[in-house]
Amino acid sequence: MQSTQGKKSNRKARVLGSILASAAMLLPSAKNALADAAPEEGVVSLKYLNYHDRQTGDTSFTAGMSKDRTTVNALSLMTVVPIAGKWSIATTFIEDSVTGASPAYHGWGFPPDSKKDTTSGASGDLRYVGDLAVTRYFSRGTLTAGASYSQESDYISRGISLNGTLSTESRNTTFSLGTAYSSDTVFLNKSNVVDSKRSDTPGRKRVVSGLFGVTQVLSQNDIMQLTATYTHGNGYYSDPYKDPDARPGKRRMFTLMTRLNHHFDGPDGTARLAYRYYTDTFGIEAHTFTAEYGQPLPHGWEITPMVRYYSQSAASFYVPTGDDPRKPTPTDGMEYYSEDQRLSAFGAFSYGVKVAKELGRSWSADVKYEHSEQRYNWGINGPGDPGIPTFDFRSIQVGLSRKF
Repeated sequence: MQSTQGKKSNRKARVLGSILASAAMLLPSAKNALADAAPEEGVVSLKYLNYHDRQTGDTSFTAGMSKDRTTVNALSLMTVVPIAGKWSIATTFIEDSVTGASPAYHGWGFPPDSKKDTTSGASGDLRYVGDLAVTRYFSRGTLTAGASYSQESDYISRGISLNGTLSTESRNTTFSLGTAYSSDTVFLNKSNVVDSKRSDTPGRKRVVSGLFGVTQVLSQNDIMQLTATYTHGNGYYSDPYKDPDARPGKRRMFTLMTRLNHHFDGPDGTARLAYRYYTDTFGIEAHTFTAEYGQPLPHGWEITPMVRYYSQSAASFYVPTGDDPRKPTPTDGMEYYSEDQRLSAFGAFSYGVKVAKELGRSWSADVKYEHSEQRYNWGINGPGDPGIPTFDFRSIQVGLSRKF
């Protein structure tokens, strides 16, 4: 059975991860898109994240399916070091541990006791992530080269990226262009890999991404950014810990992101709005709407509330629950199929708040809280699967930074 199984693949798409892993290395933010000057001060930042998710069987069809699922504890160390006024080096190191399990299929298929199932590894796993970015600053642009490495017991990922920006003479418009490549290895000889997928030959995946973006200053108080990303992936996309699950070996992904920031002179606050459109050859189409507002307060305080709505359609090969949501659905005669609930149609609402405090000239601290709830009938991309329990998570992050 595969229960850890779910846990490990859950992490790969969850909290610290992304569907577009290599494309994420490219994506600039509207905050620093126009920054052509090297930072004047270095920064060291230490952050701790605690994440917990659970599912709730709150309908007559999913009654009795409530369960605590996954807990993540992550520690990250980030540094930015300016060099000679024209260069900077940024590094990040992350260590995270995961306990618990996610479903083997749909909203069920957990081990008898995931906390004691040490043979399957569901009691805990460690992941280590490191990345390095070197940036050269020019009078009207930047050039950044990056590299990343991630390792856990059954998975290794390596990535490189190159990203450049160029501003017009007026500096009101900045163009961004980038590319990234990642190579992932999935070890299929682990004891908890399902029998049908166990092999001494590892699964491999190669992903190439390209990005083009434009950032435009609209007024003294407004800035807008539009970014398009295309990702081309080949290789092992199936989940070795889920059965039934057989996914295509190719995936093409397109993302269009737009951001608008508006600064209010009176309260000295900034509203940040974003919309993200995503589609891929798995048949998934998704929309994300995000709004946050950063408000400085007296004595070095700042508060930033946030709300987000996400909706996606189901993958073309997603197999919904049958008459009994606790049993897998037969997939006879299908070439590609998956009963992974993350490939179903659903909608999710999230809210959160971040509170930051300057502690003198060099030190600062922050605390961030976020909660999200996901339901099959909250989406705008078509009907969901009523056999999937309600899913929710909460995360708490605390950080401490020092300039030097």
